[in-house]
Amino acid sequence: MPNLNYIKKLSDGDEAFEESIITVLKKEFPEELELFKKNFELKNYEAAANNVHKIKHKISILGMKKSLEYASAFENDLRKGETQLSSEFFNILNKIHVYLG
Repeated sequence: MPNLNYIKKLSDGDEAFEESIITVLKKEFPEELELFKKNFELKNYEAAANNVHKIKHKISILGMKKSLEYASAFENDLRKGETQLSSEFFNILNKIHVYLG
């Protein structure tokens, strides 16, 4: 489940810093999500893997360790043209989307 623990630790109590990180996440994540979906639908798996790579940074910042491992495996699979892990990755993306909502 997404959380702000890492951001709070990184900020060391600086609430303005925390807000700026959250603002960036809320701005960038939907853009990266749409780009990933577009590339995935077009079966442009190399580009989709690059999108996953960028999204992994958001997953990490949101403290989702298991999801990060899953995203890494999915990224590697996409580079080989394999998509079996896609439904779980879409579930991860949905959790983030709802959390940042």
